[in-house]
Amino acid sequence: MSVLQGSSILITGGTGSFGKAFVRYVLDHLQPERVAVFSRDELKQFEMRSSFNGERRLRWFLGDIRDRDRLNRALVGVDYVVHAAALKQVDTAEYNPFEFVKTNVLGSQNVIDACIDAGVKKVIALSTDKASSPINLYGATKLTADKLFVSGNNYAQDQATQLSVVRYGNVVGSRGSVVPLFQAKIRAEEVLPITDPRMTRFWITLEHAVKFVADSFDQMSGGELYVPRIPSVRIVDLVDALAPGYPR
Repeated sequence: MSVLQGSSILITGGTGSFGKAFVRYVLDHLQPERVAVFSRDELKQFEMRSSFNGERRLRWFLGDIRDRDRLNRALVGVDYVVHAAALKQVDTAEYNPFEFVKTNVLGSQNVIDACIDAGVKKVIALSTDKASSPINLYGATKLTADKLFVSGNNYAQDQATQLSVVRYGNVVGSRGSVVPLFQAKIRAEEVLPITDPRMTRFWITLEHAVKFVADSFDQMSGGELYVPRIPSVRIVDLVDALAPGYPR
């Protein structure tokens, strides 16, 4: 039986692609007492609330992980946390580095501190393959966040809180990812922005990612960095799958 069954769960960035799928999976399969969605986008919360048709086990917190006080309020009575909130666009990070540091690094520190103070049992932070040997600012901020979560177990020594990280690749079809980008450009008959034909990407389905994170709560004891075995695909092969013969 999963530790998440009958528990109170909060997910930061809960209105994103992963958050919506994770909430649906938990509600359908793990019978939680309560699931709190914490995010800063009012419209996305409205749309997500509408899609769940007044599900009574759901709670909604409008807030930003940069705001420690708001996190403190949202975490009252919470048993388990999935930290999915982040700024994620690689090119945007290069032009707005301070904002990415505030959210991905300082915001993650706020989540760690608030979870420890609230006595949350277990916390899993979502990471990315770009955090492995990062060559861009986005990856560097996520690597820093990963290290904060692993080291956070040292600060939680006298508390019940355990913190771990799940690091995986690109979620197929997620909002803002390369698949919908390429599909839109193919429909518009535009040139595809392929940097190098040798480029590869690691891929995971949304369903696999959700199940992997949920299962990791049962296995973790604090300090782990979980990496699933997932396939890599050449970016040019992805183009051929989406539109055979499309010029590139």
